[in-house]
Amino acid sequence: MKKTAVLVGCGAMAQGWLKAIFETPQLRNRLKIVALVDLSEEVATQLSEQFELSDVLISTDLDQVLKQTKPDFVLDVVVPVARFEVVRCALKHGCHVISEKPMANNMTQAHQLVELAADACVSHSIIQNRRFITGIRKIQQYLTSGVLGEISAIHCDFFLGPHFGGFREEMEHVLLHDMAIHTFDAARFISGKQPLAVYCQETNPAGSWFKHGASANAIFEFSDNCTFTYRGSWCAQGANTSWESNWRIMGSKGTLIWDGFDQLEAHLINDDQGFIHSSITVNVSGDVVEDETLGHASVLINILNALAQGDSPETQSLDNIHSLEMVFAAIKSAETGQRVLINEESQ
Repeated sequence: MKKTAVLVGCGAMAQGWLKAIFETPQLRNRLKIVALVDLSEEVATQLSEQFELSDVLISTDLDQVLKQTKPDFVLDVVVPVARFEVVRCALKHGCHVISEKPMANNMTQAHQLVELAADACVSHSIIQNRRFITGIRKIQQYLTSGVLGEISAIHCDFFLGPHFGGFREEMEHVLLHDMAIHTFDAARFISGKQPLAVYCQETNPAGSWFKHGASANAIFEFSDNCTFTYRGSWCAQGANTSWESNWRIMGSKGTLIWDGFDQLEAHLINDDQGFIHSSITVNVSGDVVEDETLGHASVLINILNALAQGDSPETQSLDNIHSLEMVFAAIKSAETGQRVLINEESQ
């Protein structure tokens, strides 16, 4: 029997969610959308027509819809400032929740939502879709295998110039708050290390079409004496990186390079003689599972599979909150000009 779901927030992001569901057999055959909720009934109606959801309930009142439909899931696609109340309402009704990132607008709200989900004995997970792509899964496998040796540094560059319009262009700390969590989360995932502290500088460069914080440079201290650096801009004109960032990962036995596209290779030391030791270049391959490389769809598949098996989803809020801690610690560092201990920021 299909699980039922209410989707809340029917703007542009919701289209990506519904496409993932309806274009992926593993989801299309397991999830049924029973209602669309939005502040604008007209916007919800337009979305229902676009995806030919003629039999769904359309409403502006989430609480009433949940009372009426009693769904298994609430799919939360609202803007970040509205997230806390939407998720709290869904948890109150005993629904599993799958939220767009970030999971909360501040750390206080994030901790409260984790506690509310635990009290309600339901799952609360986040669409951290950029860890579910082929490159990231291969890198995680490769680093776990130990071929690169002990990891000492992870360096990421992210340079794009998207013109979104809408709420993002009015956000404070827009790059750190809305986008950087993808790279931060991926760094945690591939390394298996915990973030301990950060120093971050943030600017809004000349020519930026964002209100605030379109560029940032951060140095994170990870466990096991590992450093993670992030250089990013959302107003970079030309010579753009991929959305996945450009990666250089340094280990005691070599270096891994990923351009965020198709170039994924390791340079492994094969001679311990001479002034600079020579290396060989090998392609990084891995036995990745296709269902784990579909981005948005893979997050949803992982959540459904985990709950069906009585396991915890990979992107459950209890884990994802550590990526969010990195975001808000970086923001605090940028605001204060000080190094910030991440455990302190999370409390």
